[in-house]
Amino acid sequence: MSGFPENTLDYDVAIVGAGPAGAACALALRRSGLRVALLDKAQFPRDKVCGDAVPGQAFKALRQLDPAFVEQLWQLQPRDDVRDSRLVAPSGAGLTLQWKLPSFNSPRETFDAALLELVRQHSATEILENTGLKTLSIAPGHARLTTTDGREITAGLVIGCDGANSVVGRKLLPAPLDRAHHCAGVRAYYENVAGASSGTTEFFLSSDYLAGYVWLFPVGGGRCNVGLGMLSEIVSAHKVDLKETLARVLATHPELAGRFAGARQLGPIVGFGLPLGGGRTRPISGSRFMLCGDAASLIDPLQGHGIDTAIQSGILAGAQAAACFEQQDFSAGFMRQYDAQVEHKIGRKLAKSYRLMRFLSNKAWLVNAAVGLARVPGLRAWVQKAIG
Repeated sequence: MSGFPENTLDYDVAIVGAGPAGAACALALRRSGLRVALLDKAQFPRDKVCGDAVPGQAFKALRQLDPAFVEQLWQLQPRDDVRDSRLVAPSGAGLTLQWKLPSFNSPRETFDAALLELVRQHSATEILENTGLKTLSIAPGHARLTTTDGREITAGLVIGCDGANSVVGRKLLPAPLDRAHHCAGVRAYYENVAGASSGTTEFFLSSDYLAGYVWLFPVGGGRCNVGLGMLSEIVSAHKVDLKETLARVLATHPELAGRFAGARQLGPIVGFGLPLGGGRTRPISGSRFMLCGDAASLIDPLQGHGIDTAIQSGILAGAQAAACFEQQDFSAGFMRQYDAQVEHKIGRKLAKSYRLMRFLSNKAWLVNAAVGLARVPGLRAWVQKAIG
């Protein structure tokens, strides 16, 4: 892309956060001709507390950028290729659903580092690891970032891909925590889990934690990611200790107690937050900035995944950034095109998932009935479509 006016800014685009959203944004900008910096407070590879499930929609989005990206990611080890999911209702009845799009589970330490490696190999992005964001301000002609090591960076546009506790979001779009649209989760890694089947993710629902679920995801190498997520509104109202609850469920749940009797926990149970999509009307952009992924509250409220929406939003932000420079328009009004694209391609589906999650959250009988219906010939596809 040519014809940009000369300026003295350090970069055209500063992307804050090198996880899936930030890496996808950098990859989307790889042929734009823009000077791009990708900042992250960590040194990769680094752990990221998550369920470690990479949905098929994530690969579909990356394939649209370059099929070679997907082929390279499918060489990752460790990973577990997912073919189906087993859902266990509060009644104890089980239902197995087959997924149409190829997907896999892989520890975020592995997956995120592989995505960042794609950025290194296929773009001229300057990657600044161990570089956290301390302050951020928007001026008429630029964004000014101060990093945790005291460096000042100027850029024409800043894109916040820095997760659930986004510094970009706190500085430019501060908002109180909305527990009705936020989930708290805990997870730990285990090995020697009896009955853990490669290729199958498992979800366990209970009347004790219907606004959430326990998951068991094989991630390769004989390990499983095991966790519990619950709506923060419920956690706060009932003073739920999620770490204690997960340990108790694994020891007492009829479907799980025997399977974990000989399992070995690898490291502590750790917690994380998931800002849910589908319920907010807050903007995710403004003059000279955009938010992506978890920073934009794009976690699926029903299934809890967000890597796919992070990648999708990162790609959309890259396209919007290129348009901003092409039109030399960085106004909040012009940036609303990004909000509209995210709403159209991601937000509507998340809103549907949020409504369904709230509807089912206190109706164990209805979840049991849905699992029963799915066993009736011809109705399984309807139930799978409702789940997403």
